[in-house]
Amino acid sequence: MVLNMSEEEVTNCTINHKVHQYVFSSVYILVLTVGIPSNIYSLYHAAVQLKQKNELGVSDLLYLASLPLWLQYFFQDDDWSHREWLCQLCGFLLYENIYISIGFLCCISLDRYLAVVYPLRFTSLRSMSTAWLVSSFIWLKEIAVGVVFFRHKELSKDIKNQSVCFEHYPMQPWEYPINYYRFTIGFMFPLAILSISYLCVLRAVGRSAGTQPDQKTRIRQLVGSTILIFLVCFSPYHVFCWYAPCWSETATSYRNI
Repeated sequence: MVLNMSEEEVTNCTINHKVHQYVFSSVYILVLTVGIPSNIYSLYHAAVQLKQKNELGVSDLLYLASLPLWLQYFFQDDDWSHREWLCQLCGFLLYENIYISIGFLCCISLDRYLAVVYPLRFTSLRSMSTAWLVSSFIWLKEIAVGVVFFRHKELSKDIKNQSVCFEHYPMQPWEYPINYYRFTIGFMFPLAILSISYLCVLRAVGRSAGTQPDQKTRIRQLVGSTILIFLVCFSPYHVFCWYAPCWSETATSYRNI
């Protein structure tokens, strides 16, 4: 099938921001309403009851702090009215939350794998000092990656002369490797770790003679729900990261016809 687009149609092509105004803003309001009290309670429970730090809660609260600015941006028809460093900071917190969360979910899956498959062999790897080292590595690694990625200008003007934050139409050349990195290293690699770890857990539980059938069922449900939640939360954005360069190249080729 051949698609014909006139030069005028391509030149006057505009981006519809309604999905941001209605869908994104509704989701962000829900996230703010539920996320702030639940994460504060999680941090309080970890500090008072467990005497530990909740790294996921800290990451979530940092991201939640940026949501009011994103909501203002969406309500203003995707027109960023603040300084560029605030745009970069909000984007930085967004991506740090995504990939720090993914990193800790992978650590949890590996911890459960060692606890179930090798309960006595790797006890030293499941110590508090190891947890601190791994947590510090995840935070420092993602902060370093974020600093490298956000060297570029993230505030630009669209066809209506509005300041758009983290939206480039078409995509800039430097965005292509970043998107591929996020899809492969940031999503597919952790998904492989998560899946393999939990499949090994299920196999070990299935072979265990001392585990009751109802316990095995609950473990299967827990593993299935964990992987499903991971896919629902993180796969839509990363699938977009993979295909966005292709769509951008197609749009650019039409523009050059």
